[in-house]
Amino acid sequence: MDPNIVILAGGVSSRMKKQASQPVGVDPSLLKDATTKAKAMLGVGGGSRPFLDYLLHNISASGHRNVVIVVGGRDSSIRDYYERDGGERRFKNLSISYAVQPIPEGRTKPLGTADALLHGLRAAPQWKGQGVTVCNSDNLYSVGVFQLLLQDTHPNALIDYDRSALKFEQERIAQFAVIRKDRDGFLQDIIEKPAPEAIADAADHNGRVGVSMNVFRFSYDMVLPFLEAAPLHPQRLEKELPTAVMMMANRHARSVYTIPVSEHVIDLTSQVDIPEVKRYLATEFPEFLT
Repeated sequence: MDPNIVILAGGVSSRMKKQASQPVGVDPSLLKDATTKAKAMLGVGGGSRPFLDYLLHNISASGHRNVVIVVGGRDSSIRDYYERDGGERRFKNLSISYAVQPIPEGRTKPLGTADALLHGLRAAPQWKGQGVTVCNSDNLYSVGVFQLLLQDTHPNALIDYDRSALKFEQERIAQFAVIRKDRDGFLQDIIEKPAPEAIADAADHNGRVGVSMNVFRFSYDMVLPFLEAAPLHPQRLEKELPTAVMMMANRHARSVYTIPVSEHVIDLTSQVDIPEVKRYLATEFPEFLT
């Protein structure tokens, strides 16, 4: 078990920054922060603790110890909080370092999640020959999920969430990437924004449909060249992690195992998510409020 993890937090949070109708009961100052700060730094927890604190809490509780946070070059809020303001001292079991994902000249956004992970791995060359967990910074994955990935013995794995266990509205779930795998649970395809027929085709023999919520475990050495080779998506013009994963899975047959899980995932994508996230954190982390 290699207790290494990369948190992808270098995006510009464009969906969060879009103005929406003010959610009922949300402090206007929090909504203002939603337009200026990284999503992971929104003070949605008790005592205005940032969302990222809760993710790091679960990461620490799962047994991970070495953390690289990929941050944006134009937003210092994460490093300011954990380095200057002492937030890192709350996580004595974690060794936290940072990688900067730049925005190339002529662009308004970084080059996507595959590029983010590439910068994260290059910042930790000591992890060569080891396994690395990878996750988003705007989802709160459970301790159990992180433990499953840490303990899995396959070279690469991803969590295969039961679509029917997610508690989002159906329109939102319909946009989630579905996972197609063989009878032994090895990845065959990740289908982004799937059409209804693709969703039906992804169902297993029990009718279960799995979706990806972008939490993975990789062999550092195996995934690195595919991150480097990932092309720009023709429409979104970003290098996307699922594309790199499928390039690897196609090159190395049965190299990515899917771990079935049936539970909800807390998601902080847009301003309308803030009230529900605040309620969840207050209920599930009462001891973690101050």
